[in-house]
Amino acid sequence: MIKINKLEIENVKRVKAVRMEPSASGLTVIGGNNRQGKTSVLDAIAWALGGNKYRPSQAEREGSVVPPYLHLVLSNGLVVERKGKNSDLKVIDPNGQKGGQQLLDSFVGELAIDLPKFMNSTSKEKAAILLRIIGVGTQLHELETKEQEIYSRRHAIGQIADQKSKFAKEQLYFPDAPKEPISASELILQQQAILARNGENQRKRQRLDHYESVRKSKGEEIARLEAELLKLKEEYAKIGEDLAIARKDAIDLQDESTAELEANIQQIDEINRRVRANLDKDKAESDASEYRVEYDKLSTEIDGIRQQKTDLLTTANLPLQGLTVENGDLRYNGQQWDNMSGADQLIVATSIVRKLKPNCGFILLDKLEQMDMQTLQVFGQWLEQEGLQAIATRVSTGEECSIVIEDGYVAGQEGVHLQPVPGEIDPGPSWGGTTWKAGEF
Repeated sequence: MIKINKLEIENVKRVKAVRMEPSASGLTVIGGNNRQGKTSVLDAIAWALGGNKYRPSQAEREGSVVPPYLHLVLSNGLVVERKGKNSDLKVIDPNGQKGGQQLLDSFVGELAIDLPKFMNSTSKEKAAILLRIIGVGTQLHELETKEQEIYSRRHAIGQIADQKSKFAKEQLYFPDAPKEPISASELILQQQAILARNGENQRKRQRLDHYESVRKSKGEEIARLEAELLKLKEEYAKIGEDLAIARKDAIDLQDESTAELEANIQQIDEINRRVRANLDKDKAESDASEYRVEYDKLSTEIDGIRQQKTDLLTTANLPLQGLTVENGDLRYNGQQWDNMSGADQLIVATSIVRKLKPNCGFILLDKLEQMDMQTLQVFGQWLEQEGLQAIATRVSTGEECSIVIEDGYVAGQEGVHLQPVPGEIDPGPSWGGTTWKAGEF
């Protein structure tokens, strides 16, 4: 991993002249009060390594007649320098060959020099960056889209099943009601058939009465009309035969009652209401059962998709143990970003940034005064454990500060000038052949 071994900054924003050697690993804190030049140091490093898109809008220190000067020596031997009226970039590799911004871009992570851009993004944006880095973002998005679609379908089906069950429970049930609705026309036809048969019976009775009356009349006429006795006897015999037939037809006759049918016709609406209620209840219970089966089937599909997501992230090359993505949100040890401690947030951010450009062994952090001493200690220990370098600023002049900036200088080294005198040979990576430590010039 490539780190920053040494740096010199002069006349950039609020910096007058600063020279420092950051710790090779762990946390290097640049302390000082507000408006002294701390953030200007980080901005200068970002400009030097990230290119002109990180150039401050007012790069040259106000009141300075000398242009900005940036000189960094990296752990791979590269020397990065910006100087002169146009602050032109010069990159020299250990073999003396010149390079440019493209060489720096090959290993300098954009978020490493602009970590607040990552820290201030939303949890979903952080998760998207992580998924893009580990190469499973598209697959996970497809699975989550499918899961949400099936979840919505299952939710709708569950609601319908609940509604059907509730409707079935609220319906009255009539055990004595027929299975199918009764047709009024059929009952009327049955009634008409019975009335027709009864009418026929009545006609037969009337026929019997008629012949009995005729015979009686004829018998009386025998006594009165002897002259017609023979004829009357013949008629009488004939009538006797007809009478016998009529008696035979009428002897077993029994009228049927239409009372039940008349009652059913009068109650048909109530009966059919009960039948329909029973059918609705049966249908609702059947529908509810079918929707429950479909609901369970979709639940199984959702479980399968969630397992695929879990397997996908389990096998992915994540930058930090305990780091994962759930429902599009970044999580670390089960906690979402806003529930993580300050140290954990810094650890997660640094790990993801490192994954973007594995060869970039440093990050820049501004405004660490928001972190308490314990958070700084935990984060610093983790950096050392991982062999990473962090250069940070903090509004403080306490012991946690590696250097303190006062009015654009390292405290105790006011008035130092860093740019080579015009006409002299640039000493390059040897830093003038002098070995020095932070705060020693």
